[in-house]
Amino acid sequence: MDIILAVLLILLFSPVFIVAAVSVKLSSKGPVLFRQQRVGFMNREFSVYKFRTMYVGRQDPTGVQQTTEDDARITRVGKILRKTSVDELPQIINILRGEMSFVGPRPHVAGMLAGGLPYEELVPYYNLRHVMKPGLTGWAQANGFRGPTIDPVRARQRVDHDIAYIQNFSVWLDVLILMRTAWREFVTGTGV
Repeated sequence: MDIILAVLLILLFSPVFIVAAVSVKLSSKGPVLFRQQRVGFMNREFSVYKFRTMYVGRQDPTGVQQTTEDDARITRVGKILRKTSVDELPQIINILRGEMSFVGPRPHVAGMLAGGLPYEELVPYYNLRHVMKPGLTGWAQANGFRGPTIDPVRARQRVDHDIAYIQNFSVWLDVLILMRTAWREFVTGTGV
């Protein structure tokens, strides 16, 4: 299902890919795509792809410095790409490569901080989220748990939603998550 949907979405969104790529290239120096190491299925690291939304040299490939609202590192085009979540579309390549699925726990960088602590220290069962492929979206994102992980309560809730998805996943839950995410990210998204 992931492969068929990925191919269809690449064909459908190819004009968006082209416009976004040209806009990124014309708006600031540097590559069109940003790559960052993330932890996926069975704790394997892989490079996640995104359209570059920050000025080169101001990015943090380690992911320790999380993006905040009105972050000065973000380009003008990057703000639009983030607000509409178009910056995430290149992750369809990760899905085609078998590194991700459309729905699953969002992949984090290794050593990601939550509430000022490594996620594994804040949430002892954190690594349970790696028993399935990470997703372009997940139950946490569909329920509004996206963005910085400064607040330890919200950070725990994000992981709890990931675990709840793993325990209850089904095709129908995936469809619900995709519909909720489309509305939340493409229509009312904040870009953080």
